[in-house]
Amino acid sequence: MTDTMKLSDVRTLPELLAFRVAQSPQGEAYREFDAGAGQWISTRWAGFSERITQWRQALAAMQLPPHASIAILLPNGLNAVSLDQAALAQGFVPVPLHAVDNPGSIAYILSDCQACMLMVSSLAQWRAIEGLGLALPALRGIVVTDEVDAIPATGEAVAIYPLAGWLAADQGHTAAVLAPAGDDLAAIVYTSGTTGKPKGVMLTHRNVMSNIQAILQRVVPTADDVFLSFLPLSHTFERTAGYYLPMAVGSCVAYARSVALLAEDLKTVRPTVLISVPRIYERVFARLHESLAGSRFRTGLFEAAQAVGWRRFCRLQDLPLAEGERSVWAALDRLVWPLLERLVARKLQAQFGGRLRVAVSGGAPLSHAVARCFLSLGVPVLQGYGMTETTPVVAANGVDDNDPATVGRALPGVEVRIGENRELQVRGPSVMKGYWGRPEDTARVLTADGWLSTGDQADIDKGRIRIMGRIKEIIVTSTGEKVPPADLELAIAVDPLFEQVLVVGENRPFIGCVVVVNLVEWQRLAASLGLNPEDPASLELPAVQKAALARMALQTRDFARYATPRAVCLTLAPWTIENTLMTPTLKLKRNNLMKRYSREIEALYSAGGRRDAPSA
Repeated sequence: MTDTMKLSDVRTLPELLAFRVAQSPQGEAYREFDAGAGQWISTRWAGFSERITQWRQALAAMQLPPHASIAILLPNGLNAVSLDQAALAQGFVPVPLHAVDNPGSIAYILSDCQACMLMVSSLAQWRAIEGLGLALPALRGIVVTDEVDAIPATGEAVAIYPLAGWLAADQGHTAAVLAPAGDDLAAIVYTSGTTGKPKGVMLTHRNVMSNIQAILQRVVPTADDVFLSFLPLSHTFERTAGYYLPMAVGSCVAYARSVALLAEDLKTVRPTVLISVPRIYERVFARLHESLAGSRFRTGLFEAAQAVGWRRFCRLQDLPLAEGERSVWAALDRLVWPLLERLVARKLQAQFGGRLRVAVSGGAPLSHAVARCFLSLGVPVLQGYGMTETTPVVAANGVDDNDPATVGRALPGVEVRIGENRELQVRGPSVMKGYWGRPEDTARVLTADGWLSTGDQADIDKGRIRIMGRIKEIIVTSTGEKVPPADLELAIAVDPLFEQVLVVGENRPFIGCVVVVNLVEWQRLAASLGLNPEDPASLELPAVQKAALARMALQTRDFARYATPRAVCLTLAPWTIENTLMTPTLKLKRNNLMKRYSREIEALYSAGGRRDAPSA
């Protein structure tokens, strides 16, 4: 790799790292919190390269077969990316796993991809997987990162090493390295499995590099940018946009300590680029509205700032204003904005560290109300669209071409078209090689001439793509009405009372929903109704049900009347990855939820189910 090589010449991910090290050896590559030292520790590109050399030698000492699958069950951090880079450089295939996925899912993936090596944080993680008794004949070794002492061998079927011992073993060993080519696998990434067993998506080096090159023509990070990484590296969205993309341009990636500490890390790290899913923005939005509760002055000031900010944003982006907003003088907005920015907008911006210049939202739709709020108040949210099978980005808005009602325009080099049943189809160099070991599944979604069926309904207007919803998830009521549940769920969740929402109604006479309520908002509602919020039975009282449905009717007033929920089940028990009701990318596992709440859903449609939605 020479200093004169251009990024456009890079064909594989090992070449990408070599390119970056040659370009900026002393640039800050990664930042990670050291709990023992109580401080953030930086790693520079040259030091990272030296680290990878050591990890490569440890991999070589294992004498794994060519193109071996290397499973990575680690939280985001230096260890995870070190094994990823070492595996790639040795011509192996990384298989990233979600660090908090359940043991059954992990065991299935290890078996399916024929993993030869697994790295985990703790021995307990491996014991939970091992305890399931699933045969893993290809597995040769387990490396445990958090164990500092030797692990006793007590008749283990598979060798287990602490990380330090693994790195120190036989460092002089050399093995033939099959340097990857562009069409070789760069990862097998398993889909989230919202409705069944996950499938291994085969992504090549060419897939990843082409997607990076295309993204850089839409959103341009620089060597001065700081990313805050918290989405799992098992998700292609984070791998491409939050890991390989910053490597391409020399940005620093800081690894958040945890989602629980994300709010604090945002203020400490003060990122300039944030790669996130809608759930994070929705939480900030909900907290913002909680802070306004009970104060007419603060609420009025907030609404004024949002109204002025939205008009400014629309004028800047050349987007149409609503009829009632067109008569407002732009000069008046310019006059009052500095005051509103200081009193309102900067407080929201400060929640993200105060210097965000790009806030990407992907992985699921973002509510228009949330997008409008953030864009109005100077948090530059850019929605995009993609899927694991497209490595993942298909389309995205840009800073200077941002229509939040859409997911933007297709990236350069990516073709899109509308097929039967309004399905969005995609073709281009970032489309996957296929599903691992599933040629029939591959043939079902990928045509011989390269068109991928996304499973999403969409509309394309003047180059901008609007996603209508998943084809398989469209609810058809017994009266023949079609309702996209995701859109309805997003609208309902704008109300801070509703933390998580599942819309139901397939082959039923009306729409109902199951909702996790926000504890603070529930306490407020219960107090207003003179009820005990600590009593779970209070959630089932007619007065509470009526109040919840009225608030839902308000949020869904722009939908057809048949889409307004007429019955609701309220719960305080959150849906999480751990209880298998959410995917690792924070999407609803609809099949699991339907099974978990089958009795409650049946009750919604019993003779006592509410039939008449209140007026908005």
